[in-house]
Amino acid sequence: MVEARIGVIGGSGLYQISGLSDLRETRVPTPFGEPSDLIVTGTLQGIPMAFLPRHGRGHQASPGELPARANIFALKSLGVERIVSVSAVGSLREDLHPLDLVIPDQIIDRTRGRASTFFGRGLVAHIGFADPFCPHLSRILCETAERLGTPARRGGTCVVIEGPAFSTKAESHLYRSWGASIVGMTALPEAKLAREAEICYATLAFVTDYDCWHESAEPVCVEMVVANLQQNAETAKNIVRAAIEEAAGERACGCGSALKDAIITSRQHIPAAIKKELAPLVRKYVE
Repeated sequence: MVEARIGVIGGSGLYQISGLSDLRETRVPTPFGEPSDLIVTGTLQGIPMAFLPRHGRGHQASPGELPARANIFALKSLGVERIVSVSAVGSLREDLHPLDLVIPDQIIDRTRGRASTFFGRGLVAHIGFADPFCPHLSRILCETAERLGTPARRGGTCVVIEGPAFSTKAESHLYRSWGASIVGMTALPEAKLAREAEICYATLAFVTDYDCWHESAEPVCVEMVVANLQQNAETAKNIVRAAIEEAAGERACGCGSALKDAIITSRQHIPAAIKKELAPLVRKYVE
């Protein structure tokens, strides 16, 4: 039974959307441990949804501690086909101001040591990741935001850093020299894991600060990030509510078949225990 078709990962209050009904909390065990928190499921405009606080309620986990594999696996187990990620980012461009919305299309990975795949241990898969964000879902979110009067910058590169410390000035200037638009801490490994799980993944990246490169702006601090993110939470909820019907429609992308040609291990050599463990991901390709 499908308990959710659309998943939202972000702050703990994102499930407080007008019109959302049949709310309940669900604990979803996974082979990769417990997700960040209980998953809130409900129905919006007749469409089953799931909401997961990325850092846990009360913001208990730092970016490098997030159980990303458990989070994505749990959403997949509930039937989620699309994930809308809501995150705070720093701007690396003069024309991207605090409170602006960016829907990125590329990623540069600057993380270290985060578990970024479900595979291994006898089952090897190499997904295509040239376009890390689902273009179809990204388009829907961008067009919905603009329809609501929220200007959205579609496209741009997000540098994902390890954290929890913010960038040094030297690092911030380096990322600008690469042509990157924003810097954040959470899009990876979420985007990779979502692709392995054949889930569409797109990000509503809300600018909270100018990182630390901007000479005339106040250096980034926690208070600044939290204040601006809280202001953007309502915008995010409005976009999700307005986009839900189209986002739940027929998928017009390749995300739903990302594993079709990715599993390289001979079927007879895949350990039975791994087949069973990863069944929600691989059952249609591995008997």
